[in-house]
Amino acid sequence: MTTYFYGPLVRSLALAGLVFVAGCSSSPPPPAADSGPAAATDEAPLIQLLKEPVDVPAFTVRDIDGKTISLADLKGKVVLVNFWATWCPPCRAEIPDLVKLQDKYRDKLVVLGISEDEVAPAQVKAFATEQKMNYPIVMATTELRQIFKGVAALPTTFVLDTEGKIQMRHVGMLDPERTEIETRYLSGALKNAKVERVEDETKALLTKAAQAKEIPGIDLTSLTPEKRTEALKALNAENCTCGCELTLAACRINDPSCGVSLPIAQKLVERIAKGEKVTPAATSTH
Repeated sequence: MTTYFYGPLVRSLALAGLVFVAGCSSSPPPPAADSGPAAATDEAPLIQLLKEPVDVPAFTVRDIDGKTISLADLKGKVVLVNFWATWCPPCRAEIPDLVKLQDKYRDKLVVLGISEDEVAPAQVKAFATEQKMNYPIVMATTELRQIFKGVAALPTTFVLDTEGKIQMRHVGMLDPERTEIETRYLSGALKNAKVERVEDETKALLTKAAQAKEIPGIDLTSLTPEKRTEALKALNAENCTCGCELTLAACRINDPSCGVSLPIAQKLVERIAKGEKVTPAATSTH
């Protein structure tokens, strides 16, 4: 079950445009012989990892090309378990960075894309081919959602170490420099990083770099897959009018007690369920 934060503090953080970032150096040092954003700096980069890494139980899945992949197959490499969808703009925006990381660290890293699309795998495969995605894509399953809990927004990425433990979770678009440093450190290629162990605080707040897939107070289960996708797109685009300057989806997640966003979101979903065409009144930039 996803844990949500309530109260004025959450709203103030949301209004401040909180974006979760790891504490790495803000300006990349000059490239060194073994490359990597922190290879030639006198100051060790700072990365944040979970205070309590989580063991991942064994699982076996089949990707959209029909290849079987198990957790055992991935041991020995850093794994980015990336929950995404073709309809999610920030998911699409980070694909080129994931492609570059997979290509650069093919001996140390595996990106495992978990598609939350509710369409035929063939459609996802066509999209992946068009985007030149060079890493395995798997359709989301109940088993995977139970293993990787709390995916309330897309993209969400779990960073696994070489032993299959979840060392970090990121909600929203990945910072490629930070992800590269995490990859190099967890693979053993980077020795001088400073590690700060933190609590998992990415459970509720929705930033501009993420798209909600679960909306508190809104039941989307009765919709067809096509209408559910349409509703999620609309809820992630339509602004709330409560003054929070957030989308309806972000407002519902950041402040489920908001009495303004709930009826607006419910009305929007009702219209979509009836087959009405919904055009967002405003597209949020927050």
